[in-house]
Amino acid sequence: QGYTSFWNDCISSGLRGGILIELALRGRIHLEPLSIRKKRLLERKVLLKSDAPTGDVLLDETLRHIKATESAETVQTWIELLTGETWNPFKLQYQLRNVRERIAKALVEKGILTTEKQNFLLFDMTTHPVSNATEKQRLVKKLQESMLERWVNDPHRMDRRTLALLVLAHSSDVLENVFASLADDKYDVAMNRTKDLLDMDPEVEAAKARGAEMIWAVLAAFNK
Repeated sequence: QGYTSFWNDCISSGLRGGILIELALRGRIHLEPLSIRKKRLLERKVLLKSDAPTGDVLLDETLRHIKATESAETVQTWIELLTGETWNPFKLQYQLRNVRERIAKALVEKGILTTEKQNFLLFDMTTHPVSNATEKQRLVKKLQESMLERWVNDPHRMDRRTLALLVLAHSSDVLENVFASLADDKYDVAMNRTKDLLDMDPEVEAAKARGAEMIWAVLAAFNK
């Protein structure tokens, strides 16, 4: 739509899931090794691998939170903590605040978004519409092609960041928008292939996917 919808409640948790995936891809965190006692993805704890700063404010803030926890937490618990959706009053300090706004401001600084006021019924709201449509289209095209021209029918042969983008777009309830501009026949193919991909068993796929376990763990957390 050109800006993140005020009514989309899924984006906030989707962004936190993205932060965990990004930290894993950068080699800062990982899931605890498989054991007989803890086989399931959502039972395995998130462990610190390196506390070296990433240079990104939100990633480094999350890294400090993960380092500061006395007992390790699971992926699902971390998403709940970072979004502030925890019932534990002793864990409220781990919430990441104003994530959507902070990411939007960073994209404004990069010239991808702009800032303006929009009227929503009885009140004005600051929104950040896309000003650099080229960058948005590059991402949309990348995801469209991954499901059409470059379809490999195997998530383990897919680029990890492309797989992560698909999982996070699904988790944030914006994936259908990615394919909306396609012709009807291509839209059906892309949506069916995406559904097949997202319907795969994260437990099975994570066992095959060394280095991409966090992506499947985030999908498992959102599918629960």
